[in-house]
Amino acid sequence: MQKTTQIYGLRAIIEAVNSNEEIDKVFLQKGLKGDLMKELEGILRRNEINMVYVPIEKLNRLTKSNHQGAVANISPIAFHTLEDLVEKANAKEGPALFLLLDQLSDVRNFGAIIRTAECTGVDGIIVQKKGAAPVTADTIKTSAGAAYRVPIAKVDHLKDAVFYLQASGIKIVSATEKTDDSVYDVPFTDSIAIVMGAEDRGITPSILKASDYRAKLPLLGEIESLNVSVACAVFLYEAVRQRL
Repeated sequence: MQKTTQIYGLRAIIEAVNSNEEIDKVFLQKGLKGDLMKELEGILRRNEINMVYVPIEKLNRLTKSNHQGAVANISPIAFHTLEDLVEKANAKEGPALFLLLDQLSDVRNFGAIIRTAECTGVDGIIVQKKGAAPVTADTIKTSAGAAYRVPIAKVDHLKDAVFYLQASGIKIVSATEKTDDSVYDVPFTDSIAIVMGAEDRGITPSILKASDYRAKLPLLGEIESLNVSVACAVFLYEAVRQRL
């Protein structure tokens, strides 16, 4: 299994970006000034690479080497474009099946979802560039290697992806408790994209509003929700059941 590559140093990260490395996230030291830091910040913004400002203590925990105030994670997988995923899915026989993960942040939940997605024939997973769980060694391990097999696309705004999918003939199903409709009433025989929300906040209201269907799982106990990866599996296998 290939682990996430970590690089450090201002100039090294600039060169990695210029070499089209698949950089997942960059940690920058809070308050650090200088021309090289400005150059790095500029190139990260132009390339729409996720960056976060952290205390130096965080950087020191990430690496024991001389990081110069910057540490970057290079993803162990290559990402796809949303357009390519939709084109390939619409060119195949049968209805498309996509997953949209709305600000899902736990890498192990992400890995478990990828594993189920591979088992259920999902055509692609779509995540937002900022705020989403990165693909790390833990993600790869939890997915049992499925992260190398299921194509993943990163987009600037998930709501724009929703509109693009709808324009491509793909219906949006949001998994939410804020509805009276059951998952078992949704017609998964159509081309569908299932939206799963963040562990703590659920699905963004604007995405819920734009959805073609909202559906919930019946909960018969006292606990009000399932783990997101478990809930996702139920939705995906209901789609499989209807399509068999």
